Amino acid sequence: MPINLNPNGALARGWQGAQSVDFGERLILLLFFGWFLSHILPSVADHPYNMLILVSETLTALLVLVRRPGPMATSFYAWAIAILGTCAPLLVLPTSNESGLPVAVAAGLMVAGLMFSLAAKGFLRRSFGIVAASRGVRRGGPYRLVRHPMYAGYIVTQIGFLLINPSLWNAAVYALSWTMQVMRIGEEEKILSRDAAYRDYQADVRYRLIPGLY
Repeated sequence: MPINLNPNGALARGWQGAQSVDFGERLILLLFFGWFLSHILPSVADHPYNMLILVSETLTALLVLVRRPGPMATSFYAWAIAILGTCAPLLVLPTSNESGLPVAVAAGLMVAGLMFSLAAKGFLRRSFGIVAASRGVRRGGPYRLVRHPMYAGYIVTQIGFLLINPSLWNAAVYALSWTMQVMRIGEEEKILSRDAAYRDYQADVRYRLIPGLY
């Protein structure tokens, strides 16, 4: 049996495998996003504040498409929680229910969360992806407050959407998504903490998601 002594062959196969997984990740997200768009967009005429969740999720999809590559987590667990955490929120549905809370309060939460996540995205630029990867350390803007401000912004925006569109389905979807996000943060920090610069950042910014709590 011939022995392959060319390390470039293994590297090429590894690169091709990573490219295939990367393509699959983007395709899955876009399929979920298409489903989300088909349900949320028609509701905007009657519920204009739903446009805020539409903007939030659209920006996420676009950033996945233009992101730059980086060393990624390879375990099935890391992939599963990352994809679930990103795609699950796309399963929410507009409703005609009312939570009893003034719409302006819920809309204010959505705007605040959207602005916070946009600020985080502005600092990340193309250093963005679904699955945990080391794409550099960011310290400016909202990253001075918590280590994962983009996820914090998502959650605040999603709480606002849930208050405007209350249903057991939407609550279950977001409960799953938020659980996955917390697990996802743990996996991301396993990779990021391999970098001494990120360990210094962890020492400077103690909280991951909620200042004073987590």
